[in-house]
Amino acid sequence: MSRIVLFENIHPSAREVFEAAGLTDIQTYKGALSGQELLDAVKGADVVGIRSRTQFDSRVLEHADQLKVLGCFCIGTNQVDLDQAQNHGVPVFNAPFSNTRSVAELVLGEAILLLRRIPEKNLRVHQGFWDKSADGAFEIRGKTLGVIGYGNIGSQVGTLAEALGMRVLYHDVESKLPLSNARVYGSLKQMLAESDVVTLHVPGGQGTHNIMNAEAIAAMKPGSILINASRGTVVDIEALHQALVSGHLAGAALDVFPTEPKSVDEPLKSPLIGMPNVLLTPHIGGSTQESQENIGREVAEKMVSYLRSGATKGAVNFPEVSYYDIQGAVRLLHVHRNVPGAMGGLNNILAQHGINITRQQLQTQGELGYAMTDLDRVPGQDLLDAVRAHPGTVRSDLIFPA
Repeated sequence: MSRIVLFENIHPSAREVFEAAGLTDIQTYKGALSGQELLDAVKGADVVGIRSRTQFDSRVLEHADQLKVLGCFCIGTNQVDLDQAQNHGVPVFNAPFSNTRSVAELVLGEAILLLRRIPEKNLRVHQGFWDKSADGAFEIRGKTLGVIGYGNIGSQVGTLAEALGMRVLYHDVESKLPLSNARVYGSLKQMLAESDVVTLHVPGGQGTHNIMNAEAIAAMKPGSILINASRGTVVDIEALHQALVSGHLAGAALDVFPTEPKSVDEPLKSPLIGMPNVLLTPHIGGSTQESQENIGREVAEKMVSYLRSGATKGAVNFPEVSYYDIQGAVRLLHVHRNVPGAMGGLNNILAQHGINITRQQLQTQGELGYAMTDLDRVPGQDLLDAVRAHPGTVRSDLIFPA
């Protein structure tokens, strides 16, 4: 029986998927753990599920001595040392699509609120003022939306924005087919100059670090709005603060920050705090009941598929092998270094023990190879020991038909 440990209040839909598959040994934690508490919690676990706050580095992977599969119940995987997980033969799954609609709706909702100056108007009413002026308040219809990063979320934002009557432009470092009437702009500077609202939907990393720096923000259309619901490191916060203070930008909305609080009662530290034309939300772009339910189900299903068949379709750090039924008495999973002779060595060991192969599939990714081999009979422990001792073997396990 596989032991499952879930952190950070993962949606009950994940437990439902595991239990439906007969996996009932499940331990849950409401929040993220760190230090020795985390090391103790993952020791002996076969399956671990985390969200964005749990840091799964090489030290944690060393202590997770029985770990077979790791699930990130969110979009990003920056909290996991993916290379070390690969070196341990542990595939990592995430949910790149399940919260697309939730993030898109938040972005457009914030655009409408900021264009209408609702945050300021709301604050004034609470303070006892009844300011009905239309100065600086605009409809979203007819405005231009500039999308930086035209992936799953960026393209969805563009599609919904067109339904509201917006003109949509986008810029992406990769060639992307435009949806509806969206127009691609090769020049980021030109797109910024034409956009009334700019929204970011790019991954983190060195390539996007402070992509919206002082120079890029200065290139934005005067009186425009900047929205970031992607990664906290892609916007230079000091430069944004200066553009808001000077009036160059009319407003901004941020859901992610370079450094985020680690607990509910820890305050955010930012120069943007208290600005009436800035919306600050606590990394809740995907925090809707619908998206969390979808994420729980999607990631858990991928993990169950791996446990039941060895399928790695959708893994972010592993060669992808699709699901197919076991055709034989048992399936041997073999993770190995992608070097000449790796498969020959495996098949020679099987032949030496009189085991026949009924089906075999191999995929490689960089330095790693992954083979699923169906066998005509269940091998003894001596064969498994020989396979695991073979030079280049990273991990090897057996899976039996359900």
